[in-house]
Amino acid sequence: MTANLSAIFYLISGILFILALRGLSSPETSRQGNYFGILGMVIAVVVTFLSVGNFSITIVYVLFFLVIGGAIGAYIAFKIPMTAMPELVAGFHSLVGLAAVFVAISAFLNPQAFDLGMPGSIKLASLIEMSIGAAVGAITFSGSIIAFLKLRGIMSGSPVTFPGQHYLNLILGITIFVLIFYLCKSQSDSFYWTVIAISFLIGILLIIPIGGADMPVVISMLNSYSGWAAAGIGFTLENTALIITGALVGSSGAILSYIMCKSMNRSFFSVILGGFGGETSSNEKKDQKEKKPVKSGNAEDAAFLMKNASSVIIVPGYGMAVAQAQHALREMVDKLKKNDIKVTYAIHPVAGRMPGHMNVLLAEANVPYDEVFELEDINNDFANTDVAFVIGANDVTNPVAKTDPKSPIFGMPVLDVEKCKSVLFVKRSLSPGYAGVDNELFYRDNTLMLFADAKKMTEDIVKGLD
Repeated sequence: MTANLSAIFYLISGILFILALRGLSSPETSRQGNYFGILGMVIAVVVTFLSVGNFSITIVYVLFFLVIGGAIGAYIAFKIPMTAMPELVAGFHSLVGLAAVFVAISAFLNPQAFDLGMPGSIKLASLIEMSIGAAVGAITFSGSIIAFLKLRGIMSGSPVTFPGQHYLNLILGITIFVLIFYLCKSQSDSFYWTVIAISFLIGILLIIPIGGADMPVVISMLNSYSGWAAAGIGFTLENTALIITGALVGSSGAILSYIMCKSMNRSFFSVILGGFGGETSSNEKKDQKEKKPVKSGNAEDAAFLMKNASSVIIVPGYGMAVAQAQHALREMVDKLKKNDIKVTYAIHPVAGRMPGHMNVLLAEANVPYDEVFELEDINNDFANTDVAFVIGANDVTNPVAKTDPKSPIFGMPVLDVEKCKSVLFVKRSLSPGYAGVDNELFYRDNTLMLFADAKKMTEDIVKGLD
């Protein structure tokens, strides 16, 4: 295949990727967006193989591993539960970063295979590109691994901080740029390997101080990193499709991270640098629970309150995802509607463990899109609503974010659930949310705690509505 023809097909694949992003911006067009993305990637892969021209045994090996990797990915996609989707995304981001590192290392060790010169005399521009690509890829890999461990529960979601942490990150960042400078002058292997090693370390140091409440931002941020790593390697390989794809992923991830930080009233750089997220001490939380009484009820109490309400707002959270309660919730809402009760859904921008987590779960249960509202569109409605049904959402409903300047979530916009006449809060226990902060809403006079598995409780409420 000629270079001009390859460029045309790469351009077509780039357009399809743009259309994919456009489609994914709305639940109604997301399926179509996925199809565009799949088609664009198929075109890019096929054109890349046809552009090689020399179908040696190496190409056969590449095709073999491509099929193996694709089969593994397809199997995971079919088997993965929606509750594990955040850590799956983090895991896949780590693989993108690692792939960028491997390609960069290959280009450095064997530059003549990529028409980049000879070992010790690599083109300056290519050397800079592969160094930055390898560094960003290494940061993405190690950072994504830490995010995966936190989301999976293998590692605590609490922030890990120590004195001088930010200064250490700054020093390591400056060191990388200094090493790249000397690498360009000497093209020494030791400088290159040191850049990669320090980048792996920075990835760990950037993510460990970020608390659980910020995990959705971390996911989108790592998505951005993986895109920039791919784009950097695309420049090294002079692959237009890789440059376009990487730039689209990098820029869209960065924009999404910025939007989410703005929604949380946080500084983008503060989150990136681990500037907030923390826990009250366990003793403090224990004392709070011992001193503050709560009102608890059962499914019959909840069913009675909702049957006598004129309006209900559903507030889903990660607890709903864990219990897979979205289908039972949809059944409950259908019964409420039959009684002429107005029902809507309130979604916080960072509810769950990744952007759009709750929206996807509700779409899985065929909840109409026009019944689902974001925080800024529905927050004023809580004051005029009879019942708020909070199913597994914790940090995003905590009034402390508005009242306690010492709280690690202070300043984060939250759903004004406490303004409802009655609040039904489904939760297994009084344990704090992922951010580690005790929820003041538990102890409000208008709150009725429903201690149970979210799915079991919702199913029992459905029976009580009969």
